[in-house]
Amino acid sequence: MTLRLSDTAPNFQIATTTGNIDFHQWAGDSWVFFFSHPADFTPVCTTEMGRTAQLASEFTARNVKPLGLSTDSVGEHLKWIEDVNATQNTTLRFPIVADEDRKIAELYDMIHPGQSETAAVRSVFIIDPQMKIRLTMTYPMSVGRNFTEILRVIDALQLGDKHRVATPADWTPGAKVIIPPSIGNDQAKDLFPQGWDEIRPYLRMTQV
Repeated sequence: MTLRLSDTAPNFQIATTTGNIDFHQWAGDSWVFFFSHPADFTPVCTTEMGRTAQLASEFTARNVKPLGLSTDSVGEHLKWIEDVNATQNTTLRFPIVADEDRKIAELYDMIHPGQSETAAVRSVFIIDPQMKIRLTMTYPMSVGRNFTEILRVIDALQLGDKHRVATPADWTPGAKVIIPPSIGNDQAKDLFPQGWDEIRPYLRMTQV
């Protein structure tokens, strides 16, 4: 199954390290950072799980719930969490899906046979409160994710939703944003009373 941007994230019921969940119900009115891992007790995955736990307050501030997944059991996950906490100096509290039969990994196209026939690659899904997929990223098994970028794109998506803006290359919070060409100047005057710099008719920069 190929999932594309703006598709509804498929629902599922599954066991996790914090109990059984119905995905859509568990997500509620939050954003979700849904991310997969090849296996428990592996080095790159351990650092990524630890980093997600360390950033708990950053995710909470953005109304984002992290949800991990690998094709191991709840028991294995719980033992691994002890290692994550000890080696990464953190306390991991978010749920990790136990996808032993790979149903969720297959549903979300996380199994890439060129990498592994059984283990999930490092997939990322950013899902909004309407359960729409807003961003996807896929990393190979050997490359850890950039969590600064994950937080940045969440900030960009949320800012765009709030102010009807787009973000330029290498945007970071606080930098100028773009007024989309679909918004004419008359409407822009109401939406952006602070004004804008018109570099080209199609490239208008403003501060929000």
